[in-house]
Amino acid sequence: SALDAVTGLSGSGPAYVFLVAEALIDAGVLNGLSRDVATDLTVQTLRGAAELLATGTAPAELRAAGTSPGGTTAAGPPVLESASVRAAFADAVAAAAARSRQLG
Repeated sequence: SALDAVTGLSGSGPAYVFLVAEALIDAGVLNGLSRDVATDLTVQTLRGAAELLATGTAPAELRAAGTSPGGTTAAGPPVLESASVRAAFADAVAAAAARSRQLG
């Protein structure tokens, strides 16, 4: 009964992560890094984040632990939240799950 939701989240999830990687790489380039360096840093960042998530610590706790009040990391998440990134991911998973139901 949860197969469509699984498909929307996990089956389509790698594409969402790849889109995030593309965006991070492009942002690095826009901020002065070479594409190769931005790509390497993005891959290592995603790898490290995945390893931390695999410890079982809640994502919100990991984010809080890596964010110093008033620091550089604290500047980014509010921008993502104001751009409704969380809602966009929810909508993407819902759209993929709905398509899975249609394909039945």
